[in-house]
Amino acid sequence: MEKPADFSLTTAADRPTAALVGDWTAQQIGGAGEKLSDALRGQSDIALDLRKIRRLDTAGAYAVIGALGRGFDLTKIQARPETLRLMQLVGDAVQVEPVVRHEPKGFHDLTIRIGKGVVNVGKEALDTMAFLGQLLVVLGQTLVNLFVNPRRIRWASLVTMMERAGLDAIPIVAITSFFIGAVVGLLGANMLRQFGAEVFAVELIGIAVMREFNIIITAVLLAGRSASSFAAEIGSMKMNQEIDAMKVMGVDPFEALVLPRFGALLLTIPLLTFVATLAGLAGGMMVTWAALDLGPSFFLQRIVANVGVEQLWIGLSKGPVMAMVIAGIGCRQGLEVGGDVQSLGKRVTAAVVHAIFAIIAIDAIFALVYMQLDI
Repeated sequence: MEKPADFSLTTAADRPTAALVGDWTAQQIGGAGEKLSDALRGQSDIALDLRKIRRLDTAGAYAVIGALGRGFDLTKIQARPETLRLMQLVGDAVQVEPVVRHEPKGFHDLTIRIGKGVVNVGKEALDTMAFLGQLLVVLGQTLVNLFVNPRRIRWASLVTMMERAGLDAIPIVAITSFFIGAVVGLLGANMLRQFGAEVFAVELIGIAVMREFNIIITAVLLAGRSASSFAAEIGSMKMNQEIDAMKVMGVDPFEALVLPRFGALLLTIPLLTFVATLAGLAGGMMVTWAALDLGPSFFLQRIVANVGVEQLWIGLSKGPVMAMVIAGIGCRQGLEVGGDVQSLGKRVTAAVVHAIFAIIAIDAIFALVYMQLDI
C-alpha cells in the first residue's frame, strides 16, 4: 500500500536531522517538497535520513534536492546505496547549466538556408536517381515477363489505373481544352483583324492547339489530378505500414504500386492528348465561326491544307515523356512520405509543384530541339 510522502525534523546535540518517510514519488509527493523546503530554509548544517523512504523516483529526488539547494553534500545524507545513486544522478542533471544557442541572423542565416537548400537538392537528386534505377529494373523485368510469363503482370491494377487516370480525366481535359482553343481563337481574331488577316486565325489556332496546348493542358491537368492522387495513395499506405507489410510478404512495392500507375499514364496520355486536340480545335472553330463568319468546312480545309497532321504528331511525341515524368514524380513523392499527416501533405504538394515545373521545363526543351531540327 502506498503511503504519502512525509518527514520529521529532529534537533540533536551536534546536527539537526530531517527524516523522510513514505513514498516520495510523483503520485504521492503532494506538497511535501514545499514543506520540506520551508523547514530547511535557514538551516546551514543539516543531515538527511532517507533510510525509511519506501519508494523514491526522480520527481521525489528533485524535490529533495530543491529543498537542499544547489551544492548539496551527499556525505550528509544517510540512505541506501540505490537511493544515493539516484540522488547523485538527479543532482548532476540539475547542476548542468543550460546551453543558450544564439540563432543566426541576417546574412549568416541566409547562407545557412542556402547551404541547406543545396544539400537538399543534392539529396533529392540522389534519391531520384535511385528511384529511376529501381524503376528501370522493374520495367526490364516486366518486359521479360510480357513474353515469358504474362500472367505475372498485374493486368487488373493496370486497367483500373488506366480508367481512373485516363478515362475519368477525359471530361475535364476536353472542357479545359475547348475553352483554351476558344481563347486562342478570340485573341488571334482580334489581333489579326488590325492587319486584315483574320483568315490566318485558323492557322494560329491549329498550330497552337495541335503543337503545344493539347499536351500542355493534358499534362498539367494530370499533374494536378493524377500525380497528387498517386502521392496520396502511396503515401497513406506508407503511413499505415502497408508497404512494409508488402515487403515482408515478398511483394515488390515498385511492381505492385509504381508500375501499374506508370503504365496507365503512359498508355492513356496519347488518348487524352488526342481528345484535347479535338476539343481545342472545336473551341477555336466555334469562335472563328461566330466572330469571323468562317464556316466549319472552311476551318477544317485550312487546317488540313496549311497546318497538317505533322503538328499533331509533334504534340503527341511529347506525351510519353510527360507521362513518365508525372507518374514518376507522383509515385516517388508518395514513397518518401514519413509517419505523420504533415509529411503526407508536404509530399502531395511537392508532387504537384515538381510535376508542373518539370512539364514546363520539358516542353521548353522540346521546343528548342524542334527549333534546331527545323521541325
